[in-house]
Amino acid sequence: MQTNTPPRSPRGTRRTIRLTRRGRIALIATGAIVAGTAVAVPLLMTDDEGDPRPTSLVVPEGWRATQVYDAVDKALALPAGTTKKSLAKAHLRLPNDAEGNPEGYLYPATYPLGENPTPEKLLTAMVDTANEKFTGAPIAAGAQRNALNVYQAVTIASIVQAEAATEEDMGKVARVVFNRLERGMPLQMDSTINYALGRSTLHTTTEDTKIDSPYNSYQRMGLPPTPIANPGEDAMRAAIDPTPGDWLYFVTVKPGDTRFTADYAEHQRNVAEFNRLARSASGGARDT
Repeated sequence: MQTNTPPRSPRGTRRTIRLTRRGRIALIATGAIVAGTAVAVPLLMTDDEGDPRPTSLVVPEGWRATQVYDAVDKALALPAGTTKKSLAKAHLRLPNDAEGNPEGYLYPATYPLGENPTPEKLLTAMVDTANEKFTGAPIAAGAQRNALNVYQAVTIASIVQAEAATEEDMGKVARVVFNRLERGMPLQMDSTINYALGRSTLHTTTEDTKIDSPYNSYQRMGLPPTPIANPGEDAMRAAIDPTPGDWLYFVTVKPGDTRFTADYAEHQRNVAEFNRLARSASGGARDT
């Protein structure tokens, strides 16, 4: 996220967060961080005797719903688009705010395919797992403590999942989100732009930030209308219990070096260093 907006003057000490109703994506699977891709590659497990038929489907942390749909289609050897079309008859137990969109509630986990697997069965298992994780303590209590409902907490967690490179950074990214919301600043998260454009990239152009989309957090205030990915446990924990701090900006200058600050001038210096490194190297770092 390129956070170009200087801070506004604090509006008193009230705790109410004004929210709407409503980048790099890190996919953590089997202990490894896998770069997000536009097309899902299902992570399948076969039995110990070498039967080529998959027995389980692994949904990594941070996959978007579209990636999950593609993975289910591949796992079940179905025509592309079958799983997405099955949403209408799956009768998923989603919160009212989701308006039928399961983004954020396709919980990252390993799902056994079992006998006679169908897209409806797998999607139901994912959403039921999410409800089990999200609606009980401490998630529900943590959301309420931060003046959020659970759906808003999941939305914040999805941004954290997409933006943070490490578990330690997740709490800090969450704090930046809260600090910006409390100050009436746009979030300016590249991950929301990527979601709107259906891509995963480390660089966002000025033209990208002008797109007409409810997910354009450079132009729109508050949270995006839905989660932008399916967050895991660490991201959810960060969303309900962010690290204390006054940060408003962050930039990953190089891998392993993400800098958080409340000072706009310092952030601009960090961005300049990022740009210098980006010009002299191929890939690697990202501006946030």
